Amino acid sequence: MPGLTVALMFGGRSAEHEISVISAQSIAANLDHERYRVLPLYITHEGAWLCEGVAQDILNLDLSTLLRSTSLEEARATLRRMVQQAQQQPFDFNFKAASIDLAFLALHGSYGEDGRIQGFLDTCGIPYTGCGVLASALTMDKALTKLCVADAGIAVAPSITIFSADYLLDPEAVHTLIEQQVEYPFFVKPASLGSSIGITKVHRQGELQPALESACSLDWKVLIETTIKGREIEVAVLGNERPIASLCGEIEPGKEFYDYQDKYIFNTAQFFIPARIPADLQEKVRAYALRAYKALGCSGMSRVDFFVDEQTGTIVLNEVNTIPGFTDISMYPRLMESIGIPFPELVERLLELALEVKRP
Repeated sequence: MPGLTVALMFGGRSAEHEISVISAQSIAANLDHERYRVLPLYITHEGAWLCEGVAQDILNLDLSTLLRSTSLEEARATLRRMVQQAQQQPFDFNFKAASIDLAFLALHGSYGEDGRIQGFLDTCGIPYTGCGVLASALTMDKALTKLCVADAGIAVAPSITIFSADYLLDPEAVHTLIEQQVEYPFFVKPASLGSSIGITKVHRQGELQPALESACSLDWKVLIETTIKGREIEVAVLGNERPIASLCGEIEPGKEFYDYQDKYIFNTAQFFIPARIPADLQEKVRAYALRAYKALGCSGMSRVDFFVDEQTGTIVLNEVNTIPGFTDISMYPRLMESIGIPFPELVERLLELALEVKRP
């Protein structure tokens, strides 16, 4: 596919903005710049689209080091200053004039991983990496994901769904409902955010209110999910009609659970590829990952996460990420490398899959 122009889209309006930037930096470093013209398209926190210029400057910024040495708020302020000082005109959405052939989506979270950008690009006739509109929207909502995979015969963690409007109207009634139906400890999760943003493990009554307030401030729907015992196992899936699954990878969190800072900033978690579970159980997990991928209508790529209890053989699906992290410490590229697909080849394959997929 020589001579194609790839719009590398990153940033975005979600709380995962900074991780998107770091993912895009890794992708740009692994794209074959002799075969492709890479056009950086940066979407600001406010939703402005900026092409080349400051977008390239942000790609060159060592954001990982900045996040480790300062606060998230200061890092965001740095990005905003770069945009303001550039005084650059926004992208005019004329994809034809920009000679854009396809888009590599490095947008995580809302407005990037939830079907909205996918629908826009479909309307514009621009192929893109990853899942289409329906699969993106379904998997972004943890509650709907549970319904779909449960229908496919895959176990999910017991949970109840709380609507933020109901909580704000009558917090005490929601507290009572939760305590009647779920035993401590449990997780409070925004239904449609990734990167563990807004997730709290609640051990006792006094921790419930701040956990709910945090989650409800980030999303209109919140999951109260039973704690599942077992190893955290992840499988990378790649492909369209005939997807392939990686080896099983295992994460041993550096904290009580695998949170945002553990994932992207301090890198205190330990990774094991292959996972430390019996071979027959690994094959079952890989088969479940492919089953979930197909049931949700995924294409291109996804990372499918499970909890696995090797003593009982229980496999419980946690979530499905359709635009998983692509940082230098992210599991998806590591897992693909475990089956002989290094990062540069992975990027190439994702572009090929984007061009061959038939969007409805």
